Amino acid sequence: MKFLIPAVAAFAALTAQAANNTTPEQAELRAECAKSYSDTSSISTPVAANEYQFVYANGKYKGEARPGKLLACTADQYAAYLDNKADPSKVMAAYPTAAGRPTAKKKL
Repeated sequence: MKFLIPAVAAFAALTAQAANNTTPEQAELRAECAKSYSDTSSISTPVAANEYQFVYANGKYKGEARPGKLLACTADQYAAYLDNKADPSKVMAAYPTAAGRPTAKKKL
């Protein structure tokens, strides 16, 4: 029993690490996506120290807007960015076998 708890904890840590395992190329593409979808018009307005600006995209919470901070792309935005705007050579460098590459959902 005393070995079961550390084993479960180690398994949980390895699973969490594998889920967030991104390459530098993927991180660069995500940063470019965030930059391309950033809406600086609402963030550039000055806010007081106790005032917050929350950003929503299609009814889903994206994060808190802060000057100088880019909000991450949603999964749909990232897939659309990879399909339409990103440099194909960078996409192939980040996802050489296309395994794990996000794809846009087909509209019926």
